[in-house]
Amino acid sequence: MIVSHKNDVKAIKIENPQAKDAAMKVLVSPTEGWEGYVMRILEVGVGGYTPKHSHPWPHINYIISGKGRLHLDGKDIEVEAGSFAYVPSDTEHQFSNVGNEKFEFICIVPEEGHK
Repeated sequence: MIVSHKNDVKAIKIENPQAKDAAMKVLVSPTEGWEGYVMRILEVGVGGYTPKHSHPWPHINYIISGKGRLHLDGKDIEVEAGSFAYVPSDTEHQFSNVGNEKFEFICIVPEEGHK
């Protein structure tokens, strides 16, 4: 069990040559008792982006703050606070910050999808 605040979780920089100014905070995982899943917050700085990639598991995203672009299966879709997305398995995707402030979103993945 855990009750906390996102500001109390340390961000870990995403070390990938295909990412720019992106970091991840792990909020809830099997360590806290949620077997099989991990809930994270990704933070992307102004002009930053996550790697463009695909993988054999789906994930669910909810935009907390900022403005971004989700590249999903060859299409670019504008997203903002309150937007949500389901990214299917084996679908190329990437999040980019297109606003003037930090872009934050929740990303829930199966445990095997958390690295």
